[in-house]
Amino acid sequence: MKTLFPAVALGCALAIPMLASAQTDSGADPVTRAEVRADLARLEQAGYQSRATEANYPADIQAAEAKVAANQIASASTQAPGVGSVGGVAPGSTESGSRAIDMNPPTPAQ
Repeated sequence: MKTLFPAVALGCALAIPMLASAQTDSGADPVTRAEVRADLARLEQAGYQSRATEANYPADIQAAEAKVAANQIASASTQAPGVGSVGGVAPGSTESGSRAIDMNPPTPAQ
């Protein structure tokens, strides 16, 4: 019993830093203050009021996010076909390989 309490206390003391470090998201890039302000500006342009009553908070911000997403999709669709889409390439923007060589040259006229 005398050794159980110090062992439990030591185990808890060692576990606390591991739990604290598990809360950080090390895989994602950190968001800067400027990016957060730009996102808030886009939401406010879409009709979200950050100082409105909190009773409608989830619905208000979700509606504003949907408008922002729709605007981004609409602006992406006005670009040239294939530009900005996954795997898309604008016509004539890239070429691969080399010039084709004619393997059957014309025969001289006789």
